[in-house]
Amino acid sequence: MKNHSLTPFTSDSETSSTLSRRRFVGGALAAAGAPLLAATRGVAQEKLAEPKPAFARKIKLGVVGNGGRGKWIAGLFHKHGGYEIHSVADYFKEVADAAGDQFGVDKARRFSGLSGYKRVIESGIEAIALETPPYFFPEHASAAVEAELHVYMAKPVAVDVPGCMAIAKAGKKATADKRCFLVDYQMPTDPINMDVATRIRDGGLGKLGYVLSYGFSGGIADPPRGKTIENRLRGLIWVNDIAMGCDYIGNYDIHAIDAALWVLGKRPIAAGGHSRILRPDPHGDGRDVCSVLYEFADGLVMNHQGQWLCNNTGQRLTCEFYGLQANATICYWGKAQVRGGPQHIGPRNVENLYQAGAMRNIGEFYQCVTEGRFDNPTVGRAVDGCLTCILGREAAARHTRLTMDELIKESKRLDVDLSGLKA
Repeated sequence: MKNHSLTPFTSDSETSSTLSRRRFVGGALAAAGAPLLAATRGVAQEKLAEPKPAFARKIKLGVVGNGGRGKWIAGLFHKHGGYEIHSVADYFKEVADAAGDQFGVDKARRFSGLSGYKRVIESGIEAIALETPPYFFPEHASAAVEAELHVYMAKPVAVDVPGCMAIAKAGKKATADKRCFLVDYQMPTDPINMDVATRIRDGGLGKLGYVLSYGFSGGIADPPRGKTIENRLRGLIWVNDIAMGCDYIGNYDIHAIDAALWVLGKRPIAAGGHSRILRPDPHGDGRDVCSVLYEFADGLVMNHQGQWLCNNTGQRLTCEFYGLQANATICYWGKAQVRGGPQHIGPRNVENLYQAGAMRNIGEFYQCVTEGRFDNPTVGRAVDGCLTCILGREAAARHTRLTMDELIKESKRLDVDLSGLKA
């Protein structure tokens, strides 16, 4: 299945050139699981560079979804040095073959069609990376955990409540079966964001009262559907379809929302808001703009704003926290800081998080597998973050207040018409 679950959204043709322009700080060490603190000191990349360690063994990895970000992620696994890309799958045969050629995968272990993920699971791997449109994640991840594989997965973990519950169940089973399950979010891996988050949790802002989160980006092409949905599986087009991608709030903004929940350590109990489709000639049902007000059990208020139609402000994935004594910012791009209060720290650049964060997670995944760490802390938060995005999506689309309990009780399932696709 061709994957483009990008952060930020990037087309195939843009990926290499975009990344080449971005500075990568400390990636080699991060990928090997080295301490992250050096990056906070502004040390140049050349000074961080060290010989790549010799790994005791290589993990046999299968990669499902080898389009834009999927193939790029596979390249980072390959670069890490602790993995052997043993098998690949993509809905499109030519995409699977291109990845297979790049990573030296035997032609007998390149699979395509909707059932390609099953062949990867059966190919003799011990770990799997899932990089498909989110609609497929619950089915693929559950099958991988049943097969006792370690799972590395992109976000969002699902598109609906039943899918979230399936991932939660799979995560618990993975831990019980002594398997690793890591969901790849980058903002919580950044050492500067980590420092700011610690200061917030330690009371550096005083009592928290208000959180602002933002998800701003450009829109995605939304052409007419064909006789099947096959053309929706390419070039991020599927992001326009709520049942395929969880809507823009769930596929893009979720980075900022996940980061807020990471800092706060809890999910909201209710949400209200408004959203609308604004792009010309839409063919999917994704909402282009939204404003969501989240309520927490302790009275904390979080206001989330998203827009994905125009580049009038540039890309933005940011959380701002306001307390009685100070305020703070964590971000995907730009400067993180604590302003005022007893734990003030001036603005510091968050560097190349798109690549550095993924490499840190790949290094962490290797260590978890080889060192036998199976607590899988990212799964529960990823489920809570996805449920929070779905809550906001539904409340804003309905123009009403909706509680988390009501959303979960509804357990509304979203279906995609897969008829006519290659099995």
